[in-house]
Amino acid sequence: MIIYVNGETRQYTEASRVADVLADLGLTGKKIAVELNKEILPFTQYETHLLQGEDRLEIVHAIGGGQDDDSFVIAGKSYQSRLLVGTGKYRDLEETRLAIEASGAQIVTVAIRRTNIGQHAGEPNLLEVISPDKYTILPNTAGCYTAEEAVRTCRLGRELLGGHNLVKLEVLADQLTLFPDVAETYIAAELLVKDGFDVMVYTNDDPIAAKRLEDIGCVAVMPLAAPIGSGLGIRNPYNILTIVENANVPILVDAGVGTASDAAIAMELGCDGVLMNTAIAAAKNPILMAQAMRKGIEAGREAFLAGRMPRRRFASASSPIDGLFF
Repeated sequence: MIIYVNGETRQYTEASRVADVLADLGLTGKKIAVELNKEILPFTQYETHLLQGEDRLEIVHAIGGGQDDDSFVIAGKSYQSRLLVGTGKYRDLEETRLAIEASGAQIVTVAIRRTNIGQHAGEPNLLEVISPDKYTILPNTAGCYTAEEAVRTCRLGRELLGGHNLVKLEVLADQLTLFPDVAETYIAAELLVKDGFDVMVYTNDDPIAAKRLEDIGCVAVMPLAAPIGSGLGIRNPYNILTIVENANVPILVDAGVGTASDAAIAMELGCDGVLMNTAIAAAKNPILMAQAMRKGIEAGREAFLAGRMPRRRFASASSPIDGLFF
């Protein structure tokens, strides 16, 4: 059944209790208050109150200084930054480091088969620049054109990172468009989920494909905004909106973002985050662009939470006409 928790849809089994929801969110024993269908629910009823389909829960806690915890969760881990970044196409590892720091990202993708993971003797190692102690490293199956190649790459990444199960899956159809091969992506996703991986999956902006990948067990679905590296921005916003509205896992736009306004639009549509590489690395000033992207993500998220005004066909005066003296 579907339950609404702080405005977001979540799926729970029949006869779930409020306590079950709190446990799922990691809030058991925390100082919180719960409102059920606009009525305060006493904490003594958390263990006994059975939820019904379409119930609406609002869960609040106290914070200091007016700051809000607007984190989101992937594979059971909470992240404050909704900007995810890649590590390719920079001039050198120092620029890579500075741009990632400027972005504020907490999840960083790496391509396992690229030479910048383990370069020639004496050269810096990428994982020394972006330490797994500081960032969540997301192995990426970039350059894979079959499910078999992608699965093999993920297994190598897990070995490289000492049992790390979170991976970004992409299976490409051809070198010209770099569009996903959705059929091969389904196969790879099923194999990886069965093998215990937490799969964040790159796909096209097709709501049907996105939902199927969620049903397979992917922990996040990442529809493209436009072709990889194109910088064209979101070409099909209504497709992205439909994917977001029907999802029970995080939805992150991946590929095609060109500038900060593109990232803001993705967030205004309700996406949980945006993953990008070329938009930052190919900018004339990558570090400044990383800062801009960070602000664009934050602004777009705040606009989504605020709820924009309705669009109107005609003008609507911001000042009332009552009381005019002519």
